[in-house]
Amino acid sequence: MKSQSWILIFIVAICVAGVISFFLLMSMGLFAPERDTISLGSKIGLVEVTGTIVSPSPVVDDILRFARDDAIKAVIVRIESPGGVVAPAQEIYEALKKLRSQGKPVVASMGSVAASGGYYVACGADSIVADPGTLTGSIGVIMSFPNTQELFKKLGIDVQVVKTGEFKDTGSPTRPMTTEEKQLIGELIGDVYDQFVTVVATERRMSLDAVKKIADGRVLTGRQAYRLGLVDRLGGYRDAVMLAGELAGIKGEPVVVKHRKPRTSILDLIDQLSGFASKVTRDGVSMEYSLR
Repeated sequence: MKSQSWILIFIVAICVAGVISFFLLMSMGLFAPERDTISLGSKIGLVEVTGTIVSPSPVVDDILRFARDDAIKAVIVRIESPGGVVAPAQEIYEALKKLRSQGKPVVASMGSVAASGGYYVACGADSIVADPGTLTGSIGVIMSFPNTQELFKKLGIDVQVVKTGEFKDTGSPTRPMTTEEKQLIGELIGDVYDQFVTVVATERRMSLDAVKKIADGRVLTGRQAYRLGLVDRLGGYRDAVMLAGELAGIKGEPVVVKHRKPRTSILDLIDQLSGFASKVTRDGVSMEYSLR
């Protein structure tokens, strides 16, 4: 009997420890359940693109959830971004474009800044709304490489490079770029630029020549962008909400909902730090190029 009692106590202790561990992990967000909107009646989904665009998630994840939710009749993309990395901006644009093809209207609402990659994302919408003072445009691509050769010499640092091809260490900060390397990078940037300009011309129903005249990296106000045909109408977030409701056929005041973001967990922070570390190569070069 005594041995059975100890076994029972042991089992209860394990169960209690398991429950406590579960709630601790929940509090850190490790096992936070997905928080979706409650699908009751017609609603408008809100997707927020804020800060520098370095990853397509959670923006694309939210778009996909709204695409599956029959109660969501339209989506507003609120953009507060100066731009960012090319591929993530393209992924968000493609997700919005696909959502449009499913019959759900998409309205882009520009905040204080929606430039370069932020504008690329906005092109995925049926209609773009900007404040007169919004900073937008900045259609272009940039790559920058620091040259620390002279600094290394003063510090007595000599970097030895072993590579498998002529261009493998292109952009190394330990030496100036060669003419051939500059040409190679120029061709790379030119290709991405052509992709950007083509998207703008297609979505804004403009000729390539017309887009290229203003796609020189210049920043525009919302009013300037409207006059040039890059924006559909001037107005604030509220105007974008009413427009989305109108396009979706919602009568009265539209109800706007968004997915709550799960709390950042310890594992998320570790993953972010490891992701950052992986971008820094031995010679300090990151081959990401930006829309800004």
